[in-house]
Amino acid sequence: MTRLAVTGAGGRMGREVIEAAGKREDVDVVLAVNRSEMDSVAGVAVDDAADFPSLLTERDPDVVVDFTGPESSAEYVSACAEAGVAIVVGTTGFDEDGEATLDDASEQIPLLKAANFARGVAALRQAVREAVGALPGYDIELMETHHNGKRDAPSGTANSILDDIEDVRSELTHRTHGREGDQPREEGEIGVHARRAGDVTGEHEVLVAGNHELLSLTHRAESRGVFAEGALDAAVWIPDRETGRYDFFDVIDANQ
Repeated sequence: MTRLAVTGAGGRMGREVIEAAGKREDVDVVLAVNRSEMDSVAGVAVDDAADFPSLLTERDPDVVVDFTGPESSAEYVSACAEAGVAIVVGTTGFDEDGEATLDDASEQIPLLKAANFARGVAALRQAVREAVGALPGYDIELMETHHNGKRDAPSGTANSILDDIEDVRSELTHRTHGREGDQPREEGEIGVHARRAGDVTGEHEVLVAGNHELLSLTHRAESRGVFAEGALDAAVWIPDRETGRYDFFDVIDANQ
């Protein structure tokens, strides 16, 4: 039984993680915190996030799951590093300083960060790499759609896919975000489009076009539960790992 702590318990993903954990036999939520006051989530008492460092020592979780915001996440990561507690980070939108905080923490604890915990997205990323490599010279456009409350754009998942594309196609050197006015396609660009509307959980589509043909690769998440389950799989996997930085692909590879 993995002893689990969840940050941002009142947020969309914090709630999903706690609710999903309650249905599993391999995890037990021993700590949940939130920055605004609330009583409980799915029967789990929620404590004040200001007390997080001392609660880590008191409740002794094996791992923390964090889906909050970049600044909050960096604070939680630092507290975990100080306490020697592994952490799974699903937060996106980190700047260079935030990424440096993660790197520093990974020298003290096992840290797993992923922009997306859906196994289908992992498969999409692999498929995209193969497709763009097999179709040199074809134009590429990426479009992602999320709910109207998502703050970072493009999404962390979209940026991961774009990194994959640029890794395979080194001649693609810049990203064009949206188009307006007289803006014909330029050599070496990837078109990127972010949409925010309603309560869309998440959709990513990559278009590869050329030679009078078009290939479309799409992943659509129907529920945030898919991300929660993946994060919990990661949380069960990581506590026994050596100090270092990991990705969700490491969890998938270990279970194949």
